[in-house]
Amino acid sequence: MREFGYQRALDVPGAVAVLDADPEARFLGGGTNLVDLMKTGVERPARLVDIRELPLDRIEKTPGGGLRIGATVTNSDLAAHPEVRRRYPALAQAVLAGASGQLRNMATVGGNLLQRTRCGYFTDVTQPCNKRAPGSGCPAVTGEHHNAAILGASGHCVAVHPSDMGVALTAFDAVVSYETADGPGEVPLAAFYLPVADTPHRETALPPGALITGVTLPPAPVAAASRYRKVRERASYAFAIGSVAAALGVEAGTVREARLALGAVASRPWRASEAERVLTGAPADARTFAAAADAELAAARPLPHNGYKVTLMRNLMVAVLTELAEEAAR
Repeated sequence: MREFGYQRALDVPGAVAVLDADPEARFLGGGTNLVDLMKTGVERPARLVDIRELPLDRIEKTPGGGLRIGATVTNSDLAAHPEVRRRYPALAQAVLAGASGQLRNMATVGGNLLQRTRCGYFTDVTQPCNKRAPGSGCPAVTGEHHNAAILGASGHCVAVHPSDMGVALTAFDAVVSYETADGPGEVPLAAFYLPVADTPHRETALPPGALITGVTLPPAPVAAASRYRKVRERASYAFAIGSVAAALGVEAGTVREARLALGAVASRPWRASEAERVLTGAPADARTFAAAADAELAAARPLPHNGYKVTLMRNLMVAVLTELAEEAAR
């Protein structure tokens, strides 16, 4: 590990000023991803700026029924918050599915959104990787890729985004707030993660040196009837091979509103817009749910060893939507 400096930020402007002056510095929240990457040599910051004591650790109601979640709120506090559990249960479920209690106690909301892929080629500095070393290649395309992307990938990178939380936040149209030396800004989560294209090393739309200060969930009554389902290769905590965050509003047997996002299928949490289009206004039945899944997965381009994900995600989407429809009918 490279030697690094350490300092504790006393306020948001001060934290931002450090990174504005020192591009090799990094913000430190819980450190559950960054410190691991420092140990392997993937990340080599010259300085860590500890932001854990900044006043960004609150969850507050917004006018109209939404929530604002501070960037340093821990995953444990987020999952346990009564308003999150009541208004956005899929978000609480996603966080609980994401990691063990020990990790949730340390990990933060802002850090979760910025975590890097767990692709083995990315985390192994002896291997080429366009995300880590632009222009070096993507050996996963012809190598080990059983958990690689099936949607939105390119020949330059087929890694998937590891966040469970991000999938649920994507389904509920979350907006990310940030601070820079030039002032505050915000970006919808739908535009926060950049398409992989031929620049997989550019992962987010955050300006250089920006500090995430919070995430806002707009009012979404349908989110109260939501669910997160994750499939993994072992029963204990592991990264997903496929996941779904879904919310379904049903009236008189017809889908009034649908929210759907997929995880572990792309370089970013994947909003299932085509599936939502098919669902809205259609009968809340198995035929509609299968048609919606097929419409979304029509764009899938699996590699030789991850084609199973297409079937897995189809079945997962249908199963979760069916459960939500049955609950609405009770």
